[in-house]
Amino acid sequence: LSPVHGAPAGAPRFGTLLPAMQPDEALYAAWRAGDSKAGAELFERHYPAIARFFRNKVDGDAPDLIQKTFLACLEGKEKNRGDSSFRTYLFAVAHNVLYKHFRGKVREGARLDFGLTSVHDLQPTAATILARRREERLLLQGLRRLPLDHQVLLELYFWEKLTAKEIADILATNEGTIRTRLRRAKQLLEQAMTALAEGDEALRDSLSNLDAWAAAVRAQIG
Repeated sequence: LSPVHGAPAGAPRFGTLLPAMQPDEALYAAWRAGDSKAGAELFERHYPAIARFFRNKVDGDAPDLIQKTFLACLEGKEKNRGDSSFRTYLFAVAHNVLYKHFRGKVREGARLDFGLTSVHDLQPTAATILARRREERLLLQGLRRLPLDHQVLLELYFWEKLTAKEIADILATNEGTIRTRLRRAKQLLEQAMTALAEGDEALRDSLSNLDAWAAAVRAQIG
């Protein structure tokens, strides 16, 4: 049997029993105990999502931040409370790694308010993900012009399809607050995209289709 796929190298045989996929939490426990194969399996499962998390916020630093996120999980520097899934825990670690990264970019003693400061403010010349269609490019650009707190919230909601409860676990707040912030973040995104559209009436009329645009972008960066 293949150690990766758990299937015969040749044609599949009827009646072959494939090993059940282990849950994340079991793999995480094994990884922390020294099982490198368990760590490799977790990395393979969750790398695309963590890569998406960083790609529209940082440019050349993304691979390093992805590595730091998984390393922090292994070393236990970021504690898993145990009352949420490994996936939400991993995003919580990635969130902390991202914010620490940006704080390290400003001069010593300066304070950043991520409820006001956007990625565009911090990296105004940085390139966004290459998108095929104009409306998708506007979505990415609009997200980068939101305060980082709002950008993170919307990308977790649009791209990772996380619930308000899961996002609340990631951001260490309550579910009601997340629902309120989601409504406000969507309003801010529509305003940013309308400004970027530069009078394009057809595009402004299509803003109600944000979910579809977000799905198209997710497919490209996944």
